[in-house]
Amino acid sequence: MRIDVLGVGFDNVTMAEAVEFGCRLLEQPGSHYVVTPNPEIVEVCRNDPAAMAAVNGADLVLPDGIGIIKGAAMLGTPLKEKTPGIEFAGYLMGKMAEMRRSLYLLGAKPGVAEQAAEKLRARYPGLSIVGVHDGYFQEDGPVVEDIRRSGADCVFVCLGAPKQELWMQKNAMATGARLLCGLGGSLDVFAGVVERAPKFWSDHGLEWFYRLCKEPRRIGRMMKLPLFLVHVRQEKRRR
Repeated sequence: MRIDVLGVGFDNVTMAEAVEFGCRLLEQPGSHYVVTPNPEIVEVCRNDPAAMAAVNGADLVLPDGIGIIKGAAMLGTPLKEKTPGIEFAGYLMGKMAEMRRSLYLLGAKPGVAEQAAEKLRARYPGLSIVGVHDGYFQEDGPVVEDIRRSGADCVFVCLGAPKQELWMQKNAMATGARLLCGLGGSLDVFAGVVERAPKFWSDHGLEWFYRLCKEPRRIGRMMKLPLFLVHVRQEKRRR
């Protein structure tokens, strides 16, 4: 049973459970996808029915960030723990390396996916990265066909929300991949282009503030966090 936070249903799992489930999806026939909404994405979904359907249609919906955890607790339906998408991806790649599975990287600016692939191959021996493509494409068809030809078991789709969720919902089956994961700006971090917040900031739920200090232009997006909490309080009163 999923935990409803402003219309988005989150799977109530630990990180270990999430990774185990992701590995099971890699073994199952058909195509499946994972999404990792944060408060900003929940706010987008509230105003975009198509985005809401794409997020809730995922096989696994993980709470990315402390805001979702606090929101769920405020509503009296606590989640076990936050499961940041980038950490989920890291653990999943470790398991995929053991399983000798293959990965395709999609997204970011030209050249970034190639840099990420080089670093990930060194970090996860046994993980086969069979293709990359930047996120600056106009038509889905050629990208989908490239993924299909690569034979990738898994695709990291890093196009930003809600584009990546809508893309996965539409194209998952056509790619031939067993598992697709929407991971926002993760390729920039894997490539070393963007530095992730140090562990202290992340452990104390302040990763968002660290990113804001590093990128002040994100202030407009960050304002969705207090708006999200306002809406959570309104929903709590309504319930």
